[in-house]
Amino acid sequence: MIITTGNILLIGSILLIVSIVFSKAGYRFGVPTLLVFLIAGMLFGTDGLGLQFDNASDAQFLGVIALSVILFSGGLDTRFSDIKPILAPGIVLSTLGVVLTTLFAGLFISWITGFEWVNVTLPLTTSLLLAATMSSTDSASVFNILRSQRMSLKYNLRPMLELESGSNDPMAYMLTLVLIQVIGSGAVSATEVFSLLFVQFVVGGAVGFLMGRGAVWFINRLNLPNSSLYPIVVLGLVFLVYSFADVCHGNGFLAVYIAGIVMGNSRIAFKREVSTFLDGVTWLFQIVLFLILGLLVNPHEMVSVALVGALIGVFMIVIARPLSVMLCLLPFKHINFKSRLFISWVGLRGAAPILFATYPIIANVEGANIIFNVVFFVTILSLVVQGTTLSMMANALGVSEPEPEKPDHFGVELPEELETSLNALDVTAEMLVDGVTLKEVKLPHGALVMLIRRGHEFIVPNGSVQLRPGDRLLMISQEVKPREKLKI
Repeated sequence: MIITTGNILLIGSILLIVSIVFSKAGYRFGVPTLLVFLIAGMLFGTDGLGLQFDNASDAQFLGVIALSVILFSGGLDTRFSDIKPILAPGIVLSTLGVVLTTLFAGLFISWITGFEWVNVTLPLTTSLLLAATMSSTDSASVFNILRSQRMSLKYNLRPMLELESGSNDPMAYMLTLVLIQVIGSGAVSATEVFSLLFVQFVVGGAVGFLMGRGAVWFINRLNLPNSSLYPIVVLGLVFLVYSFADVCHGNGFLAVYIAGIVMGNSRIAFKREVSTFLDGVTWLFQIVLFLILGLLVNPHEMVSVALVGALIGVFMIVIARPLSVMLCLLPFKHINFKSRLFISWVGLRGAAPILFATYPIIANVEGANIIFNVVFFVTILSLVVQGTTLSMMANALGVSEPEPEKPDHFGVELPEELETSLNALDVTAEMLVDGVTLKEVKLPHGALVMLIRRGHEFIVPNGSVQLRPGDRLLMISQEVKPREKLKI
């Protein structure tokens, strides 16, 4: 096939649409949506329909863009009030937990590849590098599964898992770069390693916080003539934060995640429009990222690493992840044992480990292809084993709870800047004893009826509208302070 713009758009659009259709079927059977996209990329790739894509540099470039947006969007949806109670354990898991996972898995890989019956041989430093690429839980997979399956969890588990997955990618990224440098130069002092990690964390965190605050100030004073431009400005700011942190030798992934948290917990103009836009863009980037990584792998090459990949995957799921979680959470006595077990199970691998596995390829590290194929195999194993059983494990461990019903506001949403709230009220026969018109019905003090829904019909209210039992009233009222109560 001759590669033209038309052919690229044709293949890309078919790949995108087919993947989304397949994901709908997969969701019904509890298959993680992003796994479907990954497999779709493999089916269209070299060993499938023959679509050739083997440029690790291009995949890495697109992956960095996608992961930046995914992390920022995750931070934007994170309420600081939710993560504040679990901030300490979340940070420990995302830093020390990554180091411990790398250490445990690296030593196991070095040990297991020393046997003759395993057709893969890796020295200790390369084994640690392989482990480092897989040491973080994948933010795209965790955000996607927890939110798409609408899992409601007890004991602040959901914000803890989202905080960990959103903030541990930087640690895994830095360990990967450090180990590549160690392998390339032969030796790096402990002082240099600590200095690199310290600068990356401190500079990345500072840039994310300061630029997040600056972005809030800038957006609120921008006063654009078209509200549709605000989400585009925010998208540009995401890439500015990442690139500026990178230029300052800080960690760009950490910077965009913190900037997202800062902006998500601040009042910014057209925030709802920005959030809606980024939800769609995040989905697009997640799909494209998984499809590209699926195209990048040659499935037949994974056959040679299937045995060692399965052993490493099982070890990480059953031993390395649980052991690191248990050790990290030892000081936090308030976290019960069942919660610790569930946190251990949510050690999902996904796009980030595969993306990090492209760095050894570009750096020409010996055994880089083995690293990439093993990481890909372990990622699929993790998504299949852990991703499909999260709900079941939550129920088995007793950490799930009934999902609260989403308020029915008829699709009406108010700007966050207004200090008002929407509430729905169902009309009962008792409410109509003193009269059936809207002006005769007792309503909460200070509430104004905006809209009436009667079956599939919507009625614009006025005082003479006659109500019936079963009507639903959409009311707007000023936000009530915590010590106040609505008066009937």
